[in-house]
Amino acid sequence: MDMNEIKEIFFQECEEQLAELESGLLKMNDGDRDPETVNAVFRAVHSIKGGAGAFGLDDLVAFAHVFETTLDCVRSNKLEPGPEVMKVMLKSADVLADLVTASRDGGSVDESRSSGLVKELEALANGEMPAPSAAPVAAAKPVAKAAAPAPAAAPSDDSGFQPIPFTFDDFGGEEQEASVSTFDVTFKPRRELYSKGNESALLLRDLSRLGEMSINCNMDDLPSLEELDPEGAYFHWAIQIKAEKGEEGIRQVFEFAEWDCDLDIKVREAEAAAPTEELPMIPVPFDLSALDDGSEAAEEPVAAAVEAAETASNVMKMAASAAKPEKKESPAAAAAAAAAAAAAQANNAAGQTIRVDLDRVDRLINLVGELVINQAMLSQSVIENDATGTSAVNMGLEELQQLTREIQDSVMAIRAQPVKPVFQRMSRIVREVADMVGKSIRLVTEGENTEVDKTVIDKLAEPLTHMIRNAVDHGIESPEKRAAAGKEPEGTIKLTAKHRSGRIVIELVDDGAGINRERVRQKAIDNELIAADANLTDEEIDNLIFAPGFSTADKISDISGRGVGMDVVKRSIQALGGRISITSRPGLGSTFTMSLPLTLAVLDGMVVTVAGQTLVVPLTAIVETLQPEAQHIHSFGANQRLISIRNSFCPLVDVGRILNFRGTQANPMDGVALLVESEGGGQRALMVDAIQGQRQVVIKSLEANYTHVPGIAAATILGDGRVALILDVDAVVAASRGQSLKQEMSLAVAG
Repeated sequence: MDMNEIKEIFFQECEEQLAELESGLLKMNDGDRDPETVNAVFRAVHSIKGGAGAFGLDDLVAFAHVFETTLDCVRSNKLEPGPEVMKVMLKSADVLADLVTASRDGGSVDESRSSGLVKELEALANGEMPAPSAAPVAAAKPVAKAAAPAPAAAPSDDSGFQPIPFTFDDFGGEEQEASVSTFDVTFKPRRELYSKGNESALLLRDLSRLGEMSINCNMDDLPSLEELDPEGAYFHWAIQIKAEKGEEGIRQVFEFAEWDCDLDIKVREAEAAAPTEELPMIPVPFDLSALDDGSEAAEEPVAAAVEAAETASNVMKMAASAAKPEKKESPAAAAAAAAAAAAAQANNAAGQTIRVDLDRVDRLINLVGELVINQAMLSQSVIENDATGTSAVNMGLEELQQLTREIQDSVMAIRAQPVKPVFQRMSRIVREVADMVGKSIRLVTEGENTEVDKTVIDKLAEPLTHMIRNAVDHGIESPEKRAAAGKEPEGTIKLTAKHRSGRIVIELVDDGAGINRERVRQKAIDNELIAADANLTDEEIDNLIFAPGFSTADKISDISGRGVGMDVVKRSIQALGGRISITSRPGLGSTFTMSLPLTLAVLDGMVVTVAGQTLVVPLTAIVETLQPEAQHIHSFGANQRLISIRNSFCPLVDVGRILNFRGTQANPMDGVALLVESEGGGQRALMVDAIQGQRQVVIKSLEANYTHVPGIAAATILGDGRVALILDVDAVVAASRGQSLKQEMSLAVAG
């Protein structure tokens, strides 16, 4: 693995740490004072700082260091995380995320903003509350301090210590006078430390940065070759170090490894005191004093240190590999090895993960989709040539179908991810836009752990971002207007996600002023979108904001405009096979509801025939199927018909007529009715000519390969090789309620 791959892994881990940081800060902002929450936030920043230091990302390290220091004050109860403090913390998390992005992509971050937050963080760490209205003060970029001359190496003492003189100035900070204490440190790793990816050599290198250090390695616990476990931990180190930061600074080095090692730190009373006990040690003759000068030559002692600390471990592993297989172990050694293996298996059993390139997963999913299609084709051929349906081949195909389904479900589960990362991203948008427009808004999220296909998540972020900005800029009133209307000055936006009927439903609710329908209607008339005498329902007026280019804003801002880009939002949702609807109550707020498929790869469907065409109706939308009878059919109005189902009436919709497959309505008694349920449209009975059967089909996007077709969600390939269209149940139901698919087609083409 080269350095670029390691760096890429670091940035991937940064995304996880930033998500943990955002989640923890939001909990603290809501009043959570659990020490574990505070520690999780601190560890996230500390981990980012540590990794950034390894790659020389100075700006990121410097900011994270100040941020970490302030969080440490909160962790030690020196700073109360009140509203003003949390506001600074949340802004700092945003800047930290920007610095990570800039370090990864090569961009830059507004220096005045970051330096201003550094001043605020330092003020908080010193117990000062910064003025909320204070303008950011630009600060010079931290410049690394010149390395102090390295003191000459002292001669070895009788115990075998070889002093390693070393000085390190933390992030170029000003040198402070402090008392230097000498500590005796005993560091004994356990096998868990190595299984979690930690390295003793790196910990010792970080420790050497605290001051002048001498180190000895103890190998008394090293077993014989026959009893050696290559994954075991047999070495420990005795260390003498002169550290200005004291015991706390030493423990910070081992912060993430302290639970997986035995660590003993004792301060010496006298500087010249000799070791109390001479141990059989192996001196480590290297000097890290040149590490501060930043030159390439300075890396050589570090490499020597790492090599010296790792050599013994590598020798052990090579020796274990070279051990003769015919060598018999003693019963005691065999039992010990078995116990060690069982312990290792128990330790590694929980939470094992592996990073896989997304392209590989996509290719695997595509191959499974092709497998499903070929399995359907094979089954179709066997059915056509086996009239009895009881042959061994047919039975084998049934087992193959079940196995294919299990493989498909398992592969799809790999891509399933919670919507939490997208929801957390919206928190930052709410904060930034609210500050720009001078509003106080709180974002409430529910159902963050609802899982959906990663493809849906990736494409959901953009439309959701635009809707959030619209809600903050135009949906929520100013604090003065809210107070005048008897509302709380702080507005609320609620973002929820939940599973419903095999789909994911995301709702965005604000408690603002709602949609001004009179203004929307007048603007639509001015733009010649509707006639002046058009009789529209409230729902139809609300949906006018999705018309291309429609806006009620008097002045277009760089934040958002109610309607500007909302047609793009609708097209984005439709491209995902979803739908979006609006409900609004004047003075009380608006609700945007998005319904999306859980996956864009496969679905279970009912294959039906309509006017000689083969269609697939998503199985999740079907409540039941029934054969209409003459006494259950009732005419209503000029062209409407109802069907009686268990003492209730349901509109009967001729799918062939709605899709213009035929010019006249078919006889209901000659077909089959599918009772379906749609979002916001209630139940409808879709009339089709015949049902061919239930199948699992692979979704092929019409949007990507052709264009958006109203009433059709996607396409698929059947077992006989023919292309079948997947019905958009909600569009058909909407058309049955008076919304013309022809009109939607014209709008789609015009857009």
